[in-house]
Amino acid sequence: MAYGSRIIINHSKKLKDVSTLLRREHSATVRYFSNANRAPLSKEECFNAGHGCSPVERISKCSTSTVPVSISFSTMRTNLSSAMGTPRLGKDFSCSMRSVRGFSSGSDLPPHQEIGMPSLSPTMTEGNIAKWLKKEGDKVAPGEVLCEVETDKATVEMECMEEGYLAKIVKAEGTKEIQVGEVIAITVEDEEDIGKFKDYTPSSTADATPPKAEPAPAPPKEEKVEQPSSPPEPKASKPSAPPTEDRVFASPLARKLAEDNNVPLSSIKGSGPDGRIVKADIDDYLASGGKEATAKPSKATDGKVPALDYVDIPHSQIRKVTALRLAFSKQTIPHYYLTVDARVDKLMGLRSQLNTFQEASGGKRISINDLVVKAAALALRKVPQCNSSWTDDYIRQFKNVNINVAVQTENGLYVPVVKDADKKGLTTIGEEVRLLAQKAKENSLKPEDYEGGTFTVSNLGGPFGIKQFSAVVNPPQAAILAVGTAEKRVVPGNGPDQFNFVSYMPVTLSCDHRVVDGAIGAEWLKTFKGYIENPESMLL
Repeated sequence: MAYGSRIIINHSKKLKDVSTLLRREHSATVRYFSNANRAPLSKEECFNAGHGCSPVERISKCSTSTVPVSISFSTMRTNLSSAMGTPRLGKDFSCSMRSVRGFSSGSDLPPHQEIGMPSLSPTMTEGNIAKWLKKEGDKVAPGEVLCEVETDKATVEMECMEEGYLAKIVKAEGTKEIQVGEVIAITVEDEEDIGKFKDYTPSSTADATPPKAEPAPAPPKEEKVEQPSSPPEPKASKPSAPPTEDRVFASPLARKLAEDNNVPLSSIKGSGPDGRIVKADIDDYLASGGKEATAKPSKATDGKVPALDYVDIPHSQIRKVTALRLAFSKQTIPHYYLTVDARVDKLMGLRSQLNTFQEASGGKRISINDLVVKAAALALRKVPQCNSSWTDDYIRQFKNVNINVAVQTENGLYVPVVKDADKKGLTTIGEEVRLLAQKAKENSLKPEDYEGGTFTVSNLGGPFGIKQFSAVVNPPQAAILAVGTAEKRVVPGNGPDQFNFVSYMPVTLSCDHRVVDGAIGAEWLKTFKGYIENPESMLL
């Protein structure tokens, strides 16, 4: 009898662990499907995940070969519901199931695909929807443009990668500060499925929730730890109460109106949801005489300092990124500056001769800036240490000489790139600079138009007449050349009473001291000056 009871007790203990084992298998399945970046599943991994045969194998009847889960478009995401909808699998997935586009986020939704905000540049973390070129219900095909995305550098067209129908536009035209990967639209395979996504709202936490289901056995341990520490709990909760009482919840418009009228928000009781202060509360406070009470302290200051008249201009995407990158540059890059005056009389004479030939052949005129870009590129080829960038482990020295040219527009500062400038003629450089500058002003630059630069030239002399300035290094580059305006100076002649008029152009090289030592920067500047003062040498 005792032996039988022991057997029953042992079996009952094993039955208690069944729910835990099932939860673990379910979490393993969720983890394999929810992470789009997961490496291919092997037979050994499946064995370790589920006691010899994982739920993935049982669901899809996979072969014993590796199972790569491929995603054809980097901005597409797949959702997994708690009911385990049908997965979207790549062509290499050996499986008996029919391959479909994506997981359904609910049992009432057909297979679909979520299109996320793409990363269209290395520095892009968020973007804006400038314009939708397709509307809900339209058929889309690979290569067709879905929308225009305003990135941190330009406005770029976003193309569709697969055939289907645009079922839902999640982020409307004009939506700003959309994080990379955040869902902006839904596509489906079948046209009749479009109406089912009319009220669809994607869940941003769909990928984060499955892994959280695994640490289910942890709560009992936490409860045991908390029980002996129950006496100090009231002490810890007392100091946390006052901050919540001091915090005032108000809408942005109400805060702005309160600031303009010197109204203390703490003296107003909100009528919005959960006591939130709204614009109507501020209006009622001012109408009830609160304005007179708050105006008294401001009268003393108004008598001394008059109120300022101003306009708040929202940050554009390019302005925010420019601010971040330049602040990062000045805070992390040890700058130093080298300045030299280059005589440009021969350069101007050569330019006049070349423009005579250009006009005769119907070509475009060559500018001083075109000659500066060419001279800078040739100097980088002779002193390649300045054509480098800093990393934590090494200094990367580039073999390509790609010159970024700073262009100021109404939307902000752009730096399109002339690639392989050392190998191109002056006519080609001039045409590319004009084309890129026009595209920058039209806000139509593509990523290939501004990525891959190794050195930057900024010219404020010709357009603005600036004598001299020091530019900020454009990371990850190691140097930038600032070009001032050419001016005539009086210099001594050959005889004691003779003098000549000579044109000099000041240039300043800003260097990253981690990459370019002072002597190397001086050598590059000397080489550049040699090309400017003897421009015929650039033709050799």
